[in-house]
Amino acid sequence: MTEFETIAIFNFPHEIIVLKSILDNEGIPYLFQNENLVSVNPLASFAYGGIQLKVHPKDFTIVKEILNNLNTNLEIV
Repeated sequence: MTEFETIAIFNFPHEIIVLKSILDNEGIPYLFQNENLVSVNPLASFAYGGIQLKVHPKDFTIVKEILNNLNTNLEIV
């Protein structure tokens, strides 16, 4: 896990639920640092730098693509 690097930061636990499912389905190893801490105390998110998504550098390209698709493929009905 020491090789993992931060690729994205989220403020609240509800923001990572769908992303966790996608990363699991793709078989991409990941770590959400501070996830439990922020779940217990949401205001701690700002004090600890948010929930940091960490992945191995070899997976950066695919994870960036996943993050971009999540942001642009949302349709409001």
